Amino acid sequence: MESLNAFLEKAGSLVWGAPLIILLFGTHIYLTFRLGFIQRHLFKAIRISFSRKSEGAGEISQFGALTTALAATIGTGNIVGVATAVAAGGPGAVLWMWLTGVFGIATKYAEALLSVKYRVVLPNGEISGGPMYVLERALNAKWLGVIFAFFTAVAAFGIGNMVQANSISQMLSHTFGLSTWISGAIMTILTAVVILGGIKSIAKVCEKLVPFMAVFYVLGCAVILLLNYDKLPGTISLILSSAFSGHAAVGGFMGAGVKEAMRYGIARGLFSNESGLGSAPIVAAAAQTRNPVRQALVSSTGTFWDTVVVCLITGLVIVSAGDWQTGLKGAELTKSAFSHIPYIGPTVLSLGLLTFVFSTILGWEYYGEKAAEYLLGVKAVKPYRYLWIAAVMVGSVAALPAVWNFADIFNGLMAVPNLISLLLLAPVAAAETARYIDEP
Repeated sequence: MESLNAFLEKAGSLVWGAPLIILLFGTHIYLTFRLGFIQRHLFKAIRISFSRKSEGAGEISQFGALTTALAATIGTGNIVGVATAVAAGGPGAVLWMWLTGVFGIATKYAEALLSVKYRVVLPNGEISGGPMYVLERALNAKWLGVIFAFFTAVAAFGIGNMVQANSISQMLSHTFGLSTWISGAIMTILTAVVILGGIKSIAKVCEKLVPFMAVFYVLGCAVILLLNYDKLPGTISLILSSAFSGHAAVGGFMGAGVKEAMRYGIARGLFSNESGLGSAPIVAAAAQTRNPVRQALVSSTGTFWDTVVVCLITGLVIVSAGDWQTGLKGAELTKSAFSHIPYIGPTVLSLGLLTFVFSTILGWEYYGEKAAEYLLGVKAVKPYRYLWIAAVMVGSVAALPAVWNFADIFNGLMAVPNLISLLLLAPVAAAETARYIDEP
């Protein structure tokens, strides 16, 4: 396992080298300007996102599509992923993660727009879409669609399943002494009950779970920051200065320069909000919407909530606690930072992580099954769901030190064909925006 982990770390460094970081962040910036700074319509997008009325063909409401996408994106990346970025890249990683979210709103908007525009109706009457259909129908590049779908179907078991299940089972074990077998069994049963009912069942649960978990976590973190208000100015100053000058992490032993801050901030930003990854557009394509732009606006708010709000507030809590210089990493760093505030801190972390993880497992299952459906047909859906349920149990009880690196690698591999389609089809996204953006 040590050899495997070392190999994956090297592979992750290659995948997440300068070319992909430039491609990803460059796409965010390019689409921001190509689409006329679409972020300026954020408040309109938020207003539309809370509408639950049916507006056209689709499987679920716009709000259901948003909450399902948020369910998949708000997960361990928002808690453990932020801590991992800070530990490896220093406090400056928080700013790069935040900037990835701000500019990533445009990318999330564009990929959702294209997925709705090029979605298809299957023989069974269900609506399917996503980057694989965009690549096939808009660019006549089905081979790239197949590559994207393969990476998605496989990567889902890492980023959306075993990483999530392992994080919560380990936290419950360390915090409450609960056996990983017991927590794994409970999560497995709950997952089976929801996902076997398909996207409508998943969306129904997410519509109720996601608003509660997000509001509870943000308010809890806000209380922690208020209790530590005297440290907040210094924390913000440290994050800003470290982003452009680098800062020693892990007790000064490992020098985290600007490159490391950028790499880990942007990588964890993608892991968290998935802008450019191509996953969220899969559920956006199932939404009931009268035109592609309305659903694209709704989808773009997911990046705002996930990274601009939730990741930022988590980063402030972790950096202000000061434990990022002690050598702690990942979940242990997060737990240590939150435990500085008795009662409130551990409770916010435990309940936040529990709900974030479970919702992510639900949302990513839908992404994975639609990718498998694209590759193998409708017959692949049920077997994929059963494999997914089994993987929740495996992830809960198995020691998986290489899973984070595995997830990083496949995130990058998924992003490449999707980013290519976004850059080539930016004129289409701009034309659709000009056509529909002024509609109420």
